[in-house]
Amino acid sequence: MNKAETITINGKVVPLEGEKNLLSVIRKAGVEMPTFCYHSELSVYGACRLCIVDIEGRGIDTSCSTPPRAGMSIKTHTPKLRKMRKTLIELLLANHDTSCTSCDKSSACKLKDLAADLGVKEIPFKKTREPRKPDLLSPSLLRYPDKCVLCGDCVRYCNEIQGVGAIDFAYRGEDVVVTPAFNKSLAQVDCINCGQCAAVCPTGAIVPRSEIDDVWSALADESKTVVAQIAPAVRAALGEMFNMPASSVTLGKIMAALKYIGFKEVYDTSFGADLTVMEETNEYLERRRAGDNKTMFTSCCPGWVKYAEQFHPDLIPQLSSCMSPQGMVGSLSKKLLSQTEGKSEKDIVMVSIMPCTAKKFEKDREELSRDGSPLVDYVLTTQELGKMIKEAGIVFEDIAPAAADLPFGLYSEAGLGFGATAGVSEAVARYASRALNNQELSSYEPVTNEDFPFWKEAIIDEDNVKIRIAVVAGLGNTEKLIEKINAREVSYDLVEVMACPDGCVAGAGQPVSYDHGIADKRKTALKNAGKITPIHCPEDNPYIQRIYEKMLGSKPGSHEAHELVHTKYQSRKRIDNDSMELAVTDHEAPVEINVCVGTSCFLRGSQDILSGMTAKIDQEGWKDRINLKATFCSENCSHGPTVTVGEKKMHKTSLDSVVAEVEEQLGLVTSRK
Repeated sequence: MNKAETITINGKVVPLEGEKNLLSVIRKAGVEMPTFCYHSELSVYGACRLCIVDIEGRGIDTSCSTPPRAGMSIKTHTPKLRKMRKTLIELLLANHDTSCTSCDKSSACKLKDLAADLGVKEIPFKKTREPRKPDLLSPSLLRYPDKCVLCGDCVRYCNEIQGVGAIDFAYRGEDVVVTPAFNKSLAQVDCINCGQCAAVCPTGAIVPRSEIDDVWSALADESKTVVAQIAPAVRAALGEMFNMPASSVTLGKIMAALKYIGFKEVYDTSFGADLTVMEETNEYLERRRAGDNKTMFTSCCPGWVKYAEQFHPDLIPQLSSCMSPQGMVGSLSKKLLSQTEGKSEKDIVMVSIMPCTAKKFEKDREELSRDGSPLVDYVLTTQELGKMIKEAGIVFEDIAPAAADLPFGLYSEAGLGFGATAGVSEAVARYASRALNNQELSSYEPVTNEDFPFWKEAIIDEDNVKIRIAVVAGLGNTEKLIEKINAREVSYDLVEVMACPDGCVAGAGQPVSYDHGIADKRKTALKNAGKITPIHCPEDNPYIQRIYEKMLGSKPGSHEAHELVHTKYQSRKRIDNDSMELAVTDHEAPVEINVCVGTSCFLRGSQDILSGMTAKIDQEGWKDRINLKATFCSENCSHGPTVTVGEKKMHKTSLDSVVAEVEEQLGLVTSRK
């Protein structure tokens, strides 16, 4: 082999095959280098220093940020490197909350595992920081600053993949901390509750909020009828918590375990997905018949819905009015059970088992309640279900499978497909073809457009079905798509949005895994489960037909259907007075300046504008003529920094542009000519 195409790692010659950094080559060579801050889909940060290597002729450097060059000779575990890594872990543990036995991330904590792997037995350094208060206000996520190792994974994921920027680094030196703006709670900023920050966190600094104790209490209350529903993606992942292969589909065991725990009935959220296919397709067709040619966006994903409400309230009319499948099953089951059980809906307790932390926020939405009673009372993640099964002492691997309860336990292959990206749009397209052409769609395979690689598209033109569909996952990519639609560079009839890349199979409530291919394994397992499902089309589900006959006015889009399985959305754009006054006059000033300091705008330069305007006001003697405020606009965050001068809103602006606008509004431009 040509030496020019290889590098040497611990004396072993390893070929170069286009890897972007030394870390990838080293791992290919069979050496599992420790890292906290490296994720292949995120920018390289190089903060944790754990992946350091000794490069001949160059010295010690981080392998994640060093590109491989032919002829390099590298050592990965010299005595000096091992000692440095051990010291780094000891320093992290010095200020770390070491209540490991009660930590939610204890079974999947990288810090704990690395401490054991590197032989850390004592902590020779003293604690130098005072304890920091946990953030416990979010309905979806809990944040423990004293467990943070400052790897920045959560910061980069929220900003780079989701484009939200709800969390970032603050302060300097020893006081540095990862926090929302102004040390607010995640519940008080633009967090969309997707939980991907928790999914990439290597410790227990951010974890899904647990509702296990509440569910146990409900099960113990004999006056309540407690039922459950299971989302499609859960069955393809739960087995991982019991050392079963990632390709295992454990639905029957899950049903049996839930019955053993004490749930009276157990349903499948895929039934609600079947119903969504029919209602959403009908809604799309009705909009077109009414002459509404605007893009319709799916509404199954609560992280995406909250993102739209916060950053694009103008798109709310274009969201499908369908409840998510979780909401549909909650609504219909409570309605039906209140009749069969002879109880108030408040005494019917619906527990959803979801792969998603945003579902915890969704269940609390006022729109998803009826007569003061929520349609879904509690949401357990896949992780929480696994913990409950263990608490109950159930030997999950050995338990005999059981079936779901009817009518909400029977589903089609189409409904099961909602667990992965592209499943919703495929089901809608295929149902539209059957409804309009009385035949199955020939094929559905979204492909990447070379000009727009951030999403996939499917162009369908078969007889009466002519639909342009876009499929996008990850809200950073969604923002790019919205920009192109608004600029009229692209046009789509239907857009399927999932907040989590790969869809629900990769939701933040799924078991923690450091296998980069885990999402693909779960998708494959789900697809294979769909192939053996006896019903392939939602309209062929006999219990869907029965529910329409008994509860939903006989057909999709009926008045009864809109009452029971459709909803509405609200603008969650921050109010203008959620601000901090920085330069205040004694009387009403002719010009008010609002500078957005939300994380996204802050990173794009709003801090420079804020400090620059403060200095300009002092320099020009404008204190009695200007009110300067730091605020949150929560609008078009990708267009930051955003500044409002009087009534004029300025995006992607600069200090010079703001000063020029202020001078014009103060009437100074003419007088200086």
